Amino acid sequence: MSASHPEFRNVAIVAHVDHGKTTLVNAMLEQSGAFGDHGEVADRVMDSGDLEKEKGITILAKNTAVRRKGAGKDGNDLVINVIDTPGHADFGGEVERALSMVDGVVLLVDASEGPLPQTRFVLSKALAAKMPVIICVNKTDRPDARIDEVVEESQDLLLELASTIDDEEAAAAAEQLLDLPVLYTSGREGRASTENPGNGNIPNSEDLQPLFDTLYEVLPEPTANLDAPLQAHVTNLDSSSFLGRIGLVRVHAGTLRKGQQVAWIHYDENGEQHTKTAKIAELLTTIGMNRVPAQEVIAGDIAAISGIDEIMIGDTLADVDNPIALPRITVDEPAISMTIGVNTSPLAGRGGGDKLTARVVKARLDQELIGNVSLRVLPTERPDAWEVQGRGEMALSVLVETMRREGFELTVGKPQVVTQTIDGKLHEPFEHIVIDIPGEYQGNVTQLMAARKGQMVSMGTASGSDWVRMEYKIPARGLIGFRTIFMTETRGTGIANHYSEGLQPWAGEIKGRATGSLVADRSGQITAYALQQLSDRGSFFVEPGTEAYEGMVVGANNRDEDMDINITREKKLTNMRSATADATVTLAKAHALSLDEAMEFCGQDECVEVTPDVLRVRKTILNATERARARSKEKNRNK
Repeated sequence: MSASHPEFRNVAIVAHVDHGKTTLVNAMLEQSGAFGDHGEVADRVMDSGDLEKEKGITILAKNTAVRRKGAGKDGNDLVINVIDTPGHADFGGEVERALSMVDGVVLLVDASEGPLPQTRFVLSKALAAKMPVIICVNKTDRPDARIDEVVEESQDLLLELASTIDDEEAAAAAEQLLDLPVLYTSGREGRASTENPGNGNIPNSEDLQPLFDTLYEVLPEPTANLDAPLQAHVTNLDSSSFLGRIGLVRVHAGTLRKGQQVAWIHYDENGEQHTKTAKIAELLTTIGMNRVPAQEVIAGDIAAISGIDEIMIGDTLADVDNPIALPRITVDEPAISMTIGVNTSPLAGRGGGDKLTARVVKARLDQELIGNVSLRVLPTERPDAWEVQGRGEMALSVLVETMRREGFELTVGKPQVVTQTIDGKLHEPFEHIVIDIPGEYQGNVTQLMAARKGQMVSMGTASGSDWVRMEYKIPARGLIGFRTIFMTETRGTGIANHYSEGLQPWAGEIKGRATGSLVADRSGQITAYALQQLSDRGSFFVEPGTEAYEGMVVGANNRDEDMDINITREKKLTNMRSATADATVTLAKAHALSLDEAMEFCGQDECVEVTPDVLRVRKTILNATERARARSKEKNRNK
């Protein structure tokens, strides 16, 4: 790099959910003056979405830039581009995209919990890309910290993953990672050290300077040639009401300038490459959390551009006279699908939504495809419904919840697995699940996993603890609806995390939920009298006074069969006075289903009506006679 240019380090922070990635980035920004002398520092500023704040997780990979004045060679500024990545395997498309932008990884591990399954997912991606990995033990001041054991577990994980990499060069590089320094941090306190502070203690430093020093010394300077023809990779997309579609790019070679004519290399639906000439209307760089206009960006940096309305992730911006494409960004295949369509219930349009038509639903799904590389939208037999495929239940439920908050009314089908036929045999996605539970629930969970075709891989107990860790290999469809039952069986104490194990032969039939549905047999207002009379049939999702319609699922039956009930029945009036006429009727409190619970509860012939104001489970076919006819046809077809 020339003396007039800053030095760059591009790093992704990867970790399991809730191990403190976003909090640590917050502290890095604060100590670099990104918020200004008098700026109010918001907690977890990188988690900007409402759902991210509510769930306490990162959903979208985001970038920020930490500028350290005079910290580079010859007194040049050092710019550390930091990508805050999701910890959930469901958002793996975001992780893979983030890794295409960086040259190294900080593996952040909780000082008590240690490396967990989804740590494994993001780490395996980094090792396959031959990137240096710095182990960072966070939250060292936790009273239950066990720092030495966590460092050993993290290094064991590195070696284990290195042994699974087919590429000999990548595997050898992974084994050399054990020689890299280990950092000890408290993101909340904004401190870091290369010395172990001891369990429950804050690192013995004043700030995060040891972290900045380690990033500078360990991470390679981006392989970038300023004098080569331009090559920039589009790794993410954003939008602005003023600038339109914005492309986030990593500049690999040359210089990108505002107003420059570039070769835009993109791909059509069939994967065929096309090249057009385009103009960079606006060029932006990141300072702290803000994008600011720039005249030029050099190789090694990350920037944002506007002016190309149809730019997509994976496209290349190249020199007009020497248009050479960079490799396309690839992600793992989708594992879970669900049908999303317009709201077709009798109460459509009365749930607070203003986006009701098939045209606006399809346009919104197409818009989601622009920035979500791991999502697919396929047509179905119905013109007003589409099959949406993604990496997991959470990724799809986040999409539905986001659309609900935007004013859409939808019908959402039960999640299904995406299967493939390989060598004439049906294959399905499998997951590796790690379960931590108190020993008293071991029998319950063993039975639950056996019923869902789970195959135990290992089981053990932590020293001096009554907690049991169980690892299973299980079909992905066995985890659909698993979470609610698991939390019930373990009285809310169990912890379960999983990651993809790839495709394996079909494991056979898995029995659905143990309860049937209580289904309204007519439309009308639900009465307290009807709920009281039917209270011994099961548990209800609805309150008196709520509007119901035929085919709406109003509760869970105690038996494993569906039951049509009159939920609108009123007490008949007579001139006879009852001895209990003035007795107060006490009803069990209705269980209002969340979106995740409703999707998990759904039977094969049911779907969820999603509106801004209310969620309802309903039969796909509302009329009882038509449902019976459809069941009869299905039985005859299977004979």
